[in-house]
Amino acid sequence: MTRKIEAEGFRLDINGLRAWAVAAVVLYHFGVPGVSGGFAGVDVFFVISGFLMAGIVCSGLDSGCFSLGGFYLARARRILPALIVLVLAVLVMGWFLLLPGDYQMLGRHARESLLFTSNYRYLSEAGYFDTASHAKWLLHTWSLSVEWQFYLVYPLVLLVLARWMSRERVILGAHILALLISLAFCVLLTVNEPEKAFYWLPSRAWELLLGSCVYLVGRNFRPEPSVARLMELAGVALITVSIVFIDSSMPWPGALAVPPTLGAALLLLAKRQQSFWTGTTLAQWLGARSYSIYLWHWPLVVALAYFELQATPSWIGLGIVSSLVLGHLSFHWVENPSRRWLALRSNARAAIYLSTCLIMTAVTAQLVRRSGIPERLPEDVQLVDAERQNRNPRQDECLDDEARCVYGGKEVEALVFGDSHADALVTAVAAAVPTDQGGVYFRGVSSCPFVFGAKRVDGKGEGCERLSQEVLRDLPQLYPGKPVVLISRTTVYVMGRTALEESSGRPLLYFSKKYDESTPEFLEEFKQHYVDSVCTLSKEHPVYLLRPVPEMPVNVPKSMGREMLLGRSVEVKLAMADYHERHAFTWSMQDAAVTQCGARILDPLPYLCDETFCYGSRNGRPLYLDDDHLSERGNRKLIPMFAPIFAEGAPR
Repeated sequence: MTRKIEAEGFRLDINGLRAWAVAAVVLYHFGVPGVSGGFAGVDVFFVISGFLMAGIVCSGLDSGCFSLGGFYLARARRILPALIVLVLAVLVMGWFLLLPGDYQMLGRHARESLLFTSNYRYLSEAGYFDTASHAKWLLHTWSLSVEWQFYLVYPLVLLVLARWMSRERVILGAHILALLISLAFCVLLTVNEPEKAFYWLPSRAWELLLGSCVYLVGRNFRPEPSVARLMELAGVALITVSIVFIDSSMPWPGALAVPPTLGAALLLLAKRQQSFWTGTTLAQWLGARSYSIYLWHWPLVVALAYFELQATPSWIGLGIVSSLVLGHLSFHWVENPSRRWLALRSNARAAIYLSTCLIMTAVTAQLVRRSGIPERLPEDVQLVDAERQNRNPRQDECLDDEARCVYGGKEVEALVFGDSHADALVTAVAAAVPTDQGGVYFRGVSSCPFVFGAKRVDGKGEGCERLSQEVLRDLPQLYPGKPVVLISRTTVYVMGRTALEESSGRPLLYFSKKYDESTPEFLEEFKQHYVDSVCTLSKEHPVYLLRPVPEMPVNVPKSMGREMLLGRSVEVKLAMADYHERHAFTWSMQDAAVTQCGARILDPLPYLCDETFCYGSRNGRPLYLDDDHLSERGNRKLIPMFAPIFAEGAPR
């Protein structure tokens, strides 16, 4: 392929650069102040991996002894043993600590991690920077999946290039072209779909290709000592500035990922082996153990969040020290012994051993994924956890913009419109109908309040608008004069999500234009559309408005089950003062609809609250299936509230 150069041997600077990367990532994940951009350490790892892979493949091609199978086996020997041990350890931990739903999720994530497809699994779930990420014990394996996917493709491409392009500059040019295409794709995707940009190989490949380009350039590049020092200082500065000044609120990776990766490239090109920045004993110790430290640190971060200790400095310090200790033990007891042992076996035997361990672990993860094995838990914990699934049995059928469902008997006595909160309560409305023949007509769409003209900020509201238009068109002919019950989580659309859901305070809906916060102008516009919608319906129907259902500060069954596993009992509740502070605007808006349109109020507070608290559980049993949706058990408490709609003499 290209002319062979003298082997450089073990590079202290690469090992030291690994130390920088793993230190940044670990400190960031444990929430240490001053490293808000520590996640860029993963990008530095990508550059290092690209550099090393280019070196392995190019050296093999130069010597004429490159083996594709041998390359893949060498990568498996390096990555799999420590990863398999970690996955097994986390699965064992989950047996004792996790509820069935969480254990199922862990099994799913374990399987995807071992198949090196976890980046796509996490892409389909909540974002890397979301609060929910701290419930994912193997989230950090997304980067291993990206690297492995690169390992599968890169040597194949390089083999083709080597066959058809013998000149080194042409091969380097092909690398640079691919790098620029991937970088441009990454920048554009970060603007439009940042989660995809974060997790996809095509939008991350440029970072690995940058490392490959550095290797190809470095084959013929020998900087003078003074130039090398300047390059190293510039590289250190770029990485440090990125770690200190970038934060998770900024678009990432995109163009902001260029400085830390460029810094890593400069350090690799400088080739300084006796350096204050990368050559110290501490840097070499961390660098040698960086892979194992990286593997073990994240489950410890999640463990602190699980036990609600993530904000306690002493526990944070213990978590960091434990990451180093477990990384050291993994390095000495798993990484090194397995590498040496497998190296003494033939490639075929090594492949069989690794495949057997991988398959057995993946099968174990799959068994966990299928059920969560609830039988391992005490009966009272199983009972509490089961409430998470105690939802409207017809939800999949009826919570859809095209669905038209009747609950109860065939004779429609009332109509319920709204979002997933309406879906959570419609069976209680139907249960309040006094006759077996009477039923309730339901139409609803998740995340769609019944407010004419409202558009979702995320652009996914076509079903909302269609539902409103069809109801306005069809209602007078279908069920003239029947009572209409409007149920929705109105406050979340106006004020944004709760702290539990990673609140940004940004409204979820808009009318004339989008707002970043609930300004007086937005509130007035929302109120006008809301009241107009109620008044439009009130012309032909009695309209009932449900006051907001209390939003609990935690996922009720999940929190209760976790506390019970830890030997603690807890009743979930919300201070009444917090409820009224959160929902004051919604109440005032509903009061305006009562005054202007003659609507009637349905108030759930007397059934769910006392003078001081609103309750998410009673007598050790959840009333909610999450933090804000009442379960089928919980909504039974509201049947008496809905009964007056159908009482003799009620408006028709």
